[in-house]
Amino acid sequence: MANLYKETPELKFHLNHPMMKHLVELKERNFAEKDSFDYAPQNFEDAMDSYDKILELTGEICSDIIAPNAEDVDHDGPQVVNGHVVYAPGTAKNLEALVDAGLMGITLPRKYNGLNFPIVPYVMCADLVSTCDAGFTNIWGLQDCAETIHEFASEDQKARFLPRVSAGETMAMDLTEPDAGSDLQAVMLKATYNESDGYWYLNGVKRFITNGDGDIALVLARSEEGTHDGRGLSMFIYDKKNGGVTVRRIENKMGIKGSPTCELVFKNARAELCGDRKLGLIKYVMSLMNGARLGIVAQSVGLSQAAYNEAKTYAKDRCQFGKAIIEFPAVYQMLGLIKAKLDASRSILYETARFVDLYKTWGQISEERKLEPAERDEMKKYQKLADACTPVAKGITSEFCNQNAYDCVQIHGGSGFMKDYACERIYRDARITSIYEGTTQLQVVAAIRHVTTGTYLNMMRQYENEEVAPELEDLRETLKGLTDTYESSVAEVLAFKNNDYIDFQARRLVEMAGYIIMSHLLLIDATRDKQFRLSAEIFVQFTEGEIAKHAGIIAAGKPEEMTKYTKCMLSNA
Repeated sequence: MANLYKETPELKFHLNHPMMKHLVELKERNFAEKDSFDYAPQNFEDAMDSYDKILELTGEICSDIIAPNAEDVDHDGPQVVNGHVVYAPGTAKNLEALVDAGLMGITLPRKYNGLNFPIVPYVMCADLVSTCDAGFTNIWGLQDCAETIHEFASEDQKARFLPRVSAGETMAMDLTEPDAGSDLQAVMLKATYNESDGYWYLNGVKRFITNGDGDIALVLARSEEGTHDGRGLSMFIYDKKNGGVTVRRIENKMGIKGSPTCELVFKNARAELCGDRKLGLIKYVMSLMNGARLGIVAQSVGLSQAAYNEAKTYAKDRCQFGKAIIEFPAVYQMLGLIKAKLDASRSILYETARFVDLYKTWGQISEERKLEPAERDEMKKYQKLADACTPVAKGITSEFCNQNAYDCVQIHGGSGFMKDYACERIYRDARITSIYEGTTQLQVVAAIRHVTTGTYLNMMRQYENEEVAPELEDLRETLKGLTDTYESSVAEVLAFKNNDYIDFQARRLVEMAGYIIMSHLLLIDATRDKQFRLSAEIFVQFTEGEIAKHAGIIAAGKPEEMTKYTKCMLSNA
């Protein structure tokens, strides 16, 4: 029987990372629940075995149900019936299979009927699902919105809503509006408090809402009369059972067609305040978006895996001029780079997931007891690393995902342009990853402060001290030299003391940092397992070329360079 998890040994490798022992012991509070819940692990080995079994089950469902349904789901898509979404038949079957398998509420505490898993194995499940059908990940994977309820809602709200997520109800985050895309400060959906019943009532329109007709939604709305910025926004929990929201339409998208992207109309929709007033954007959405961005990294990695699988299979089977096209240098070079970018993407995905896991777990422990100084320092350390790595991971892996899908189609040649092959769907599905939950350009805005404050440089220097295999020492020396080049480039840009110029060069600097960090992670992976050595060699070579290109442009530039682009823009206006 096919099983995608068993066919992707890289996942088990990352599951067994050395940091997992510390992470799992913290998450399980040294296995304090082993006598309270019959499915709670007895020890670290038992916990890891549970993660492995769930991933095997996910891999089986992916291979037997989700993958075979993907093309029909892409063709059929969801429909609006009487103001609500009806999923494509294949989507409904996918969801039923995962719910029946108990794969909802994976990260939620056991007292809410969840599995209390760390984020790492949950993200691995999303990686697997995305390999088969990236659009379906946007339905099943939005259960991570429950983390926001768990983190910020009242105890009563947690007790009422979280068991429903564990039981299989879907979620949505209703943020964007027709006149408020990435600029969420412009959100104007109105929230009005009714003193007679103690509820809030929502009125207005939301647009581009992923899985917008989900059972439970987190809604960003303006609670403070007369305000026009982020300080007037609060977060609300909307329960579909209470009515008041209709789906005006489902967007006709380029890709991820099985995922309903909705325009919603709120008419006196009853809702509950989540957390404190005025912190909706400032605190809760920032937390929500960071979690969602990690999900898009997993989706990007899954799509890169799908592109690699399809490209490699086709290249082995397709014969031209008397031999399989995989034997031609032009093709196997492309395949090698796809695999290197895939492996590098997966490395930063799981490194980031571990950072997020650790700081969030310490945050939860801090609500149970006062942290010791060393514990608080560790929480702050991993929070900073998670904050630095999330935008780099989201920006670069989504761009790699698009490049890999492009190259997959190219390897297929004319056949890749036809709907007979999955690569055509993968190519369309990939395009959104560098757009939603913050475009690549916005990820650069989030990341650039970690360039200017030295966070990335410190990470590189720390990775330089990690143990690597003797045969990889030359590659590490290469990376040390590239880090020196990166440091010089940062200094050159900062020397002008011009914020606009920093923004102008920001993407180059952020990409340089990301490529070097990803290269180090691959060297560390290759030291632990030889399966990554070829990818490490290829990716370091790729990084070397990219650093030289970006450093050359920066060295030749100065603030006056920006005027060329301004003149070009104005002349074409």
